Amino acid sequence: MATPVVTKTAWKLQEIVAHASNVSSLVLGKASGRLLATGGDDCRVNLWSINKPNCIMSLTGHTSPVESVRLNTPEELIVAGSQSGSIRVWDLEAAKILRTLMGHKANICSLDFHPYGEFVASGSQDTNIKLWDIRRKGCVFRYRGHSQAVRCLRFSPDGKWLASAADDHTVKLWDLTAGKMMSEFPGHTGPVNVVEFHPNEYLLASGSSDRTIRFWDLEKFQVVSCIEGEPGPVRSILFNPDGCCLYSGCQDSLRVYGWEPERCFDVVLVHWGKVADLAICNDQLIGVAFSQSNVSSYVVDLTRVTRTGTVAQDPVQDSRPLAQQPPHPSAPLRRIYERPSTTCSKPQRVKQNSESERRSPSSEDDRDERESRAEIQNAEDYNEIFQPKNSISRTPPRRSEPFPAPPEDDMATAKEAAKPSPATDAQFPVPNICPGGADTLEVLSRPPVVTSTPAPKAEPAIFPATRNEPIGLKASDFLPAVKIPQQAELVDEDAMSQIRKGHDTMCVVLTSRHKNLDTVRGVWTTGDIKTSVDSAVAINDLSVVVDLLNIVNQKASLWKLDLCTTVLPQIEKLLQSKYESYVQTGCTSLKLILQRFLPLITDILAAPPSVGVDISREERLHKCRLCYKQLKSISSLVKSKSGLSGRHGSAFRELHLLMASLD
Repeated sequence: MATPVVTKTAWKLQEIVAHASNVSSLVLGKASGRLLATGGDDCRVNLWSINKPNCIMSLTGHTSPVESVRLNTPEELIVAGSQSGSIRVWDLEAAKILRTLMGHKANICSLDFHPYGEFVASGSQDTNIKLWDIRRKGCVFRYRGHSQAVRCLRFSPDGKWLASAADDHTVKLWDLTAGKMMSEFPGHTGPVNVVEFHPNEYLLASGSSDRTIRFWDLEKFQVVSCIEGEPGPVRSILFNPDGCCLYSGCQDSLRVYGWEPERCFDVVLVHWGKVADLAICNDQLIGVAFSQSNVSSYVVDLTRVTRTGTVAQDPVQDSRPLAQQPPHPSAPLRRIYERPSTTCSKPQRVKQNSESERRSPSSEDDRDERESRAEIQNAEDYNEIFQPKNSISRTPPRRSEPFPAPPEDDMATAKEAAKPSPATDAQFPVPNICPGGADTLEVLSRPPVVTSTPAPKAEPAIFPATRNEPIGLKASDFLPAVKIPQQAELVDEDAMSQIRKGHDTMCVVLTSRHKNLDTVRGVWTTGDIKTSVDSAVAINDLSVVVDLLNIVNQKASLWKLDLCTTVLPQIEKLLQSKYESYVQTGCTSLKLILQRFLPLITDILAAPPSVGVDISREERLHKCRLCYKQLKSISSLVKSKSGLSGRHGSAFRELHLLMASLD
């Protein structure tokens, strides 16, 4: 009798090159769990079918990097927001631009479709939330209340409420009918990255950079429970479809939580890094992550995951085990959402509209038609996914099959599956854009291929924080140059000496850095933060300053005014560094200083001189003048870099807005 094959609980499904430049946003279709949309620094929105290598459709029209994308519930419409503040809505069935919405003054950070009506909500770095009517191409309402960028928006399942999460550490609930805020949920101590409504009950979950997930009762408007000890910032959460548990996509793991009481049911190790979005289909959880121009998809078999009952011991963090506490049988059930009695008429509005309504005769819409195009890259997949919806089907729709799990013990197969296939790179779509911008739709019957020879790769201006190869090292430097095919084989000693070339120098550099960090740590243990920062600066090694700032940035309360006078000149150096990680640390530190001290600095400098002698006030005034002078110097640098694309440009534009009062 054959031994049953043990399969993996979690595995990597695929890795694709999604854009010609860095990927800046992505989203999974929640209805099917099979449709993936990606936005890139190349100003395009590309659509993919999970586990297929070819791009289905490429949407153009944006003139700046796409910062946020969202699919509607039936997966017929897609909305994308850019760094410039513009929003574009495409009809995927008709393969054409539907609307262009203008009004935000900064990056679009979050989007969501209304579950029933044809409305879109958008949240921006300008702190505003806008509700748009797709049919009338106008802003219905603007919600003000957040003081920093709005990172996530979600409509309630009944479509009556809108929840927003922002960098100001708050979650707000808005009543769409009344057009005002219903409640504010404070409690997080860091930026709130994501919110999700329970599919049935009046319950809201929020995840924050403070490494906590909070559950909020939407009847009593108070916190139900708080889950602490996440391994990193919480960026992706999802309720199970029946509402029995909450999934949290952590760094290289999936965690399953309950909230009454708060407990962890299970932890599954998944090597997906920073997962960006989650979806559930066929008792499988699909997770997608991106790094530079690549997008990777992963699968977790939920039939082998504990979703209720006993509490799982955390393998990542040694936490105190919680006793199993089943819900009390007499506990009252939370209120259930009242959905509309029928939903079939709502999604059909787009289909029932006449062609004249769908294509406005205005000259502005004609310009949108010319500038924005939906280029079908794979006709077969497009027809399979989108076209059948337009015709009446006499047979039940074909249900997608679950992805087969690889064997647990077959490591070779698992490693092979984890590698991107060679065809992936070769089949990256290169759209054929007509020079005249004519309103045409090109359908390619063959798989797209790269048609031009790649240009020589220039040295990057900024070295990315995540890379696949070491900086400044080439394999050819460590191998003997082959001049003629008949060259004699290199002896082992010579080969080893080539490989060890520069090894001793690197060891000296790392030993020196370790010694410097030990020196700073010795001062840090005394509790004097200012002196420890002074010692790091005195070492004259930016890498040590970066290591220290990464610690200080995690706790904003450590920042003091006298610390700013020492750190600001170092931040100016970091912002001009060629290393992405240095620039990111500098931006984070400068943002904290601006938020905490810029109002104080401007108020003290604007205050009239005091009567008599006040030594402490004079010292404070001197520090404020010094900080103001340094901030003015940094302001011109930030302004010059705010035109960059990608994450750097986004960070510098946000800093430029915060420094507007200095101009």
